[in-house]
Amino acid sequence: MTTTTRPVRAPYRFADLPALMARMTGDEKHALAASSTLDVLWVLYDRVLRVTPDLAEDRDRFYLSKGHGPMAYYAVLAAKGFLDPDELDTFGSFRSRLGHHPDRMLVPGVEISSGSLGHGLPLAVGTALGLRARGLDEPRVWVLLGDGELDEGSNHEAIAYAARAGLDRLRVVVIDNHSATQGWPGGLEARFAVEGWATARVDGRDHAALAAAMNAPESGRPTVVVADVDEPFDHH
Repeated sequence: MTTTTRPVRAPYRFADLPALMARMTGDEKHALAASSTLDVLWVLYDRVLRVTPDLAEDRDRFYLSKGHGPMAYYAVLAAKGFLDPDELDTFGSFRSRLGHHPDRMLVPGVEISSGSLGHGLPLAVGTALGLRARGLDEPRVWVLLGDGELDEGSNHEAIAYAARAGLDRLRVVVIDNHSATQGWPGGLEARFAVEGWATARVDGRDHAALAAAMNAPESGRPTVVVADVDEPFDHH
């Protein structure tokens, strides 16, 4: 009797992600919202986050607040072993776990359901407080925001509170594709700096610069990294 086994696939690379994203169709209106996050998501999961599919209690937490167009998020989760890549073909279909907004009750690795903008950072503030109260000092809480989300007042309440509460394990990445309706004097990072946050601005397509900013030494304050994304990702 002979048996066959599925060949072991080589680890995915960043260059494989466009093909994974291309397997998901039906939400093309959010394609740019998705592609603007792809580099940041890859660097987070490849070089920064302490998280694996077993979701150990002392893991880092990652909250995708920018929940419109989650194709890049699903592609990265598939590349990192949280999802079977073949499941990407079911995106948006009846009974699929992969909806047009990520659902934490359905999608492995997703920590919060998102899509209604302005919720991720306030939830992350609460999580950081909860982890500290439980004595879990190692996990960091990461949030990915879009610059347009900073038009939401809930984010500004969270920004103002976080540094005053000493939430030094809180980390925010803002995708700045210049879609916000309000102009912030000194750049949107100035809104965080005035409240006591550590800040950095980097090229949102430069993986080395993103990794360096995200892995910068602890400052004793919450930290924001603004990822400047001027041009859409080229899927072709």
